[in-house]
Amino acid sequence: MAGTDRTSSGLGRMGGRVARRALRAEPIPQEERAVKPGQSSGRYQPLTNAEVERIHRAALEALEQIGIANAISSCRELITGAGGSLTEDGRLLFPKALVEDTIASAARDIVLMGQDPRYDMQLSGNRAYFGTAGAAVHIVDPLKREYRDSTLKDLYDAARIVDAMEHIHFFQRPMVARDVEDPREMDFNTCYVSIVGTSKHVGTSFVAPEHADEAIDMLEIVAGGKKKWRERPFVSCSVCHVVPPLRFAEDACRVLETCVRRGMPVLLLAAGQAGATSPAALAGSVVQETAEVLAGLVYVNLLKPGHPAIFGTWPFVSDLRTGAMSGGGGEQAVLMAACGQMGRYYDLPTGIAAGMADAKLPDAQSGYEKAYTNALAGHSGANLVYESAGMHASLLGCCLESYVIDNDMLGAINRTIRGIEVTEDSLSLQAMRDVCIEGPSHFLGHPQTMALMQRDYVYPDLGDRNSPKEWNEAGKPDLLENARVRVAQLLAAPRPEHIPVVLDDQIRQRFPVRLSAECMGIDREAEDSVLPDNDQLEFS
Repeated sequence: MAGTDRTSSGLGRMGGRVARRALRAEPIPQEERAVKPGQSSGRYQPLTNAEVERIHRAALEALEQIGIANAISSCRELITGAGGSLTEDGRLLFPKALVEDTIASAARDIVLMGQDPRYDMQLSGNRAYFGTAGAAVHIVDPLKREYRDSTLKDLYDAARIVDAMEHIHFFQRPMVARDVEDPREMDFNTCYVSIVGTSKHVGTSFVAPEHADEAIDMLEIVAGGKKKWRERPFVSCSVCHVVPPLRFAEDACRVLETCVRRGMPVLLLAAGQAGATSPAALAGSVVQETAEVLAGLVYVNLLKPGHPAIFGTWPFVSDLRTGAMSGGGGEQAVLMAACGQMGRYYDLPTGIAAGMADAKLPDAQSGYEKAYTNALAGHSGANLVYESAGMHASLLGCCLESYVIDNDMLGAINRTIRGIEVTEDSLSLQAMRDVCIEGPSHFLGHPQTMALMQRDYVYPDLGDRNSPKEWNEAGKPDLLENARVRVAQLLAAPRPEHIPVVLDDQIRQRFPVRLSAECMGIDREAEDSVLPDNDQLEFS
């Protein structure tokens, strides 16, 4: 319903607080919400235009004069066939013209699909989305203040929680299933439980090309056939195609080739650590990661021109006193924002990382580390902000309660990205006339207030805004306890049903699924067993 309709129902004539509470209780249509996925960002630019140009030229020089080591034979053939060359010690050199031509012709305006089209993400211009990622080896129990090994069930639960979070727009694998030892089975099951747990876009990864092939076989079944998968690939692959500094990762390059061949979008990920595997100078770190990702972009576009590839410059930061990764520092925030700015300079689909708190628990340290790193990343112009929720201990720990806490934070950050619209109506001169000359000298019940209270304002789901008196009367609620209750409610709710039980059975018969149907809440007797209308018979 339109905003004018919402205020013409008589709510504007009610007492201010009662009217606002009644309006807040009404479900608000997606198109009227204060924040939406894919809002335009780019207001924070840590680099001047001249500095962006200098970094670009330095990256081209690094590729042309230093090059990338350890290229596999197929990569060498592609690059040298397009004008590149090999040094005596086997480093692959990229001529500036080849890189610049690739940048000019690479895919733009790509869409990362969800299984549910409502969650499609249009990566054009500076549209911004927040999501998860990581490879945590622990799950955080914030009540017991303990870390334990993460499991496949934890990953499934995380996907289910993210599926319900309004401000977390996509789900990339945030943790490692430590209870699955075989690498092939781990790669397959990571992909499987993610797509079963959420109908949002999923990101995953593989350690070997045959693992990617097996998972894509399964994804084609879910999509309804090879053709439908290629039309709407709802899973992307995060490929660390380089081992910084400036070396190709041979197995990852084979995975990259498989994903490109089979129509899976790729995140070209270069993740040097400043002061360890990339220069300690922040500008130098941006130069190196830019060069490494541009090398991957050339590689992908020679494999398949225009294949959807995301510019994934992810330079991390070391605490130079110890050499350990530090994901929550100010240096990390500005470094990733600079990389987001470089992506906008190239006008390429861009993904960076933020929210990687050093804090071990969802406490005050976690809050401030995640807030400023995510805010700068969100305002940088990057399209995708990975690892923005749930992560602790510099990516070693994942906390389910943090997802629902961080969802509130991301909603507020999304509101800052939206900014302030200046229109004839929003200048509010007529509203001031109404209130100051003819009205009650306050705006609480004014029609403009009622119309804008949900269209312009974001409200936390868990965060407490009560007065001290109201807070005390409510039993002094604690944010972490509220988060624990919310997680329990989400996991006790009916499981997502976007993949029919009969289709899940078909997958289980063919592939090494390691999480039982009962553990996932699948009741075969109670649920509909009708297959969707698709062409999956080609897989029988």
